[in-house]
Amino acid sequence: MILPYDDTYFMKKALQEAEEAYEKGEVPIGAVIVVKDRIIARAHNLTEQLNDVTAHAEMQAITAAANFLGGKYLKDCTLYVTLEPCQMCAGALYWSQISKIVYAAKDPQRGCEIMGTKLHPKTKISGGVLEEEASKLLKRFFISKRNLN
Repeated sequence: MILPYDDTYFMKKALQEAEEAYEKGEVPIGAVIVVKDRIIARAHNLTEQLNDVTAHAEMQAITAAANFLGGKYLKDCTLYVTLEPCQMCAGALYWSQISKIVYAAKDPQRGCEIMGTKLHPKTKISGGVLEEEASKLLKRFFISKRNLN
């Protein structure tokens, strides 16, 4: 039996956020944070709009989730993000003590796993959920940027 709220369901919500970033001319990465099958934070990259290198989707989602919960720790929460977190975001996720990270596409150059970034010992991480859809969106974005230059 397939539950209505599974990793694919929530990753589709993160992909919707990535599409919103794409429409704004941002690198199309989206994120949602879930607790007990409820989305408590939605975010996408805002680095261009805010002129802030730290305005990654994960960072925006962490802040929104902490505000929702009224505390800085994201225990019992799951982050769904369309690209493997970078070193900066993984560091913030470490400090948030998030329970689980699920990403779509792997970042073979700057992802937290290839960079050897440590996550909180209790944090579980897995990837590959809707990887093809997330990868296609990223490729489409960078091809369109190259064609403009």
